[in-house]
Amino acid sequence: MLDHVKAHMPLRERMLESERLMEETGCYDGITALQLRRQDPLKFETLHTKLRAFCVSAREMARRISASPGVREVGEMVVAIYTPEGDAIALSNGIMVHVHTMSRFIKWMIREGYEANPGIRPGDIFANNDAFIGTVQVPDVMDVVPIFHSGELIGWAGAVCHELEAGGITPGGDVCLAQERFTEGLFVCAEKIGENDEIRRDYVIRCERNLRMPIYWVLDEKAKVASCIDMRENLIALVDEIGLDYWKQISKEFIEEGRLSQLARTRQLTVPGIYRGHTFYGHVTEGKPGFQPLADPNWLYNIPVEMEITTEGKIKLDFEGTQPWGYHSMNCTPAGMDGGMFVTLTQHMNFEGLVNDGAWLATELKIPKGTWTNPDNEMVATATSWALLLPAYGVFQRLLSRGFLARGFIEEVFVGQVNSPMIEMGGESQYGTLFGMAHFECAAAGSGALAIKDGLDTAYVGWNPESDMGNIEIWEQNMPMLYIGRSILPNSGGAGKYRGGCAFISTWLVSKSNHLRLVTSEHSSRVFDNGGLCGGYPAPTCQMHRAVRDTNLAEIIAEKRPLPHTIGTDPAHSDLEKLVEGRHVTEEGPYITAPHKSGDIFTHSYNGGGGYGDVLERDPVKTTQDVENGFLTPEAAEQVFGIVIREVPQTDRLEADLTATAALREKMRAERITTSVPVSAWIAEEAKRVAASDFAPEVAKMHANAMKLSPRFAADFRKFWGLDASFTVHY
Repeated sequence: MLDHVKAHMPLRERMLESERLMEETGCYDGITALQLRRQDPLKFETLHTKLRAFCVSAREMARRISASPGVREVGEMVVAIYTPEGDAIALSNGIMVHVHTMSRFIKWMIREGYEANPGIRPGDIFANNDAFIGTVQVPDVMDVVPIFHSGELIGWAGAVCHELEAGGITPGGDVCLAQERFTEGLFVCAEKIGENDEIRRDYVIRCERNLRMPIYWVLDEKAKVASCIDMRENLIALVDEIGLDYWKQISKEFIEEGRLSQLARTRQLTVPGIYRGHTFYGHVTEGKPGFQPLADPNWLYNIPVEMEITTEGKIKLDFEGTQPWGYHSMNCTPAGMDGGMFVTLTQHMNFEGLVNDGAWLATELKIPKGTWTNPDNEMVATATSWALLLPAYGVFQRLLSRGFLARGFIEEVFVGQVNSPMIEMGGESQYGTLFGMAHFECAAAGSGALAIKDGLDTAYVGWNPESDMGNIEIWEQNMPMLYIGRSILPNSGGAGKYRGGCAFISTWLVSKSNHLRLVTSEHSSRVFDNGGLCGGYPAPTCQMHRAVRDTNLAEIIAEKRPLPHTIGTDPAHSDLEKLVEGRHVTEEGPYITAPHKSGDIFTHSYNGGGGYGDVLERDPVKTTQDVENGFLTPEAAEQVFGIVIREVPQTDRLEADLTATAALREKMRAERITTSVPVSAWIAEEAKRVAASDFAPEVAKMHANAMKLSPRFAADFRKFWGLDASFTVHY
């Protein structure tokens, strides 16, 4: 259909026609040839680069306007330019997970008839943070502004910021205690919040009266609108230069090129076939105040992932067999699952920056209805959906890496992301005012290892590749806590020939507040949620929280005695216990308890990544450096890696004893041979346990739910373990 005919169609019909053409031709908007690219490839690439520059420039400008340390320090923001139908043409760096979630938001408004009511006009501002419309969770607030040229809608500019406070049942943004939608916080459901480039006063009042710390949300709205206006004006000037008809054609070609590039990249880097992976997420809520009482308060989620790569290069992800949604905050939505796919693709296959919704169109997601990936009830909570999203797409990263490895692209292999537990707080600030915020130093966890080197230490999370933990002084300005320690957590990276990146632990002194509520979220408990690869070990993800109440810290400081800066290397007798008197508390999993007050101490640790390759092939010299730098303990070096490290008295330095190391490793390899059994024998023995339903209660419930929800999973389970067709798991 000719573009001049499309221009006069109602917006909803234009979008449906574009989708029909994609279905009919297999090409975006029916574009079967990149004519403008063929005519002038240099101009084509130059214009695409300009669009990306518009986005990056607008984002950096907005970051300097923002009041929020989450945006300004950590970079929790992304901006993008869209077609009139809501497909992303170009995007900035930042939290790229939201580029396609914002596309869903625009398309939702179009489907719901917004063109007629409330109307889409120049200068309008629309906002949304409803995950079932198009975002991941309540704190991910997105704004979009329509772009008109000569009276015609020619696109949209959009921006997302992650807000540090959402007004939920617990302070902060990732409201772990939310067990249904109505406790998550302030919802903005695809609303027109402004006209004539001005945010409506009644919307600002609603924010001020429903948030603990509205200054961040409101000023971030202004920053987002400023970035959208900047992109809009730059795009209008560009269209004036190249012509409206040329813009309408080339914007569609950009997306089709993105689709073709994704397919080509997949064909180049991977081997076609079916890849399967699995991970688990454990959540302990037993005895924790505020959680809904359940018969089984401790949950175990299985997350099986099947990836099919076609000969064309299309990637299909299937989550069949995962768990049903539940009355907890960890459910996700189709928009969130799309976002997880998009941010993974942009990091691992399209990292040059010239990427758009074309990459997403070269994939297919199968998310079974009724599971946590696609609830059939829109009243469920999604406040901490990353708790399951991150492990799920960590499996995807490892499956992609298997494809890279099979094709021979060793340098592309990456064990993947980890979960990133978050600390949130609220109550009385050090200034005597009400406050609430999420602490975003979690944006600097350890990454998984690569096939050629160790993972990144405290420098990576899957949802934001920029991964900046922010300055201590900025966080201390915004919360009534003073750092007394922030240090690497030894042994937190998964072991392997190349180890996973290490995480860190922060230790705080509660300061100038007699009512500080501390809540943490997105912890896996008792099971690891990120694996290793090619023999590498998973990283430990079951960290404990330690707190000391009613301390004698004032006395310690007055007498200038040593302060505890971390928990130390002996978990059975931490530095807090050695140096501080008071009521010592150790909590597993999410931390939610009575408020803290000035003088209390609290620790929170993050996660490291999985390892790659055989631990007995690790370089002894590099491991010695890890021990010297506090990334690894000497005991772990010897017991796990088989590396004997000794202190050299003459230099006070550590040195690997290569002779002793060789002997120890030979012994460890011999033990492997004598203690190992054939896989067939192991499966036969385990099959007896499965047939007898000899499971822990949480495991039994997990299998039973998966089999009930998915006949295919049940059939595969019975076939693998040699069970009859009537077998079921009872709990």
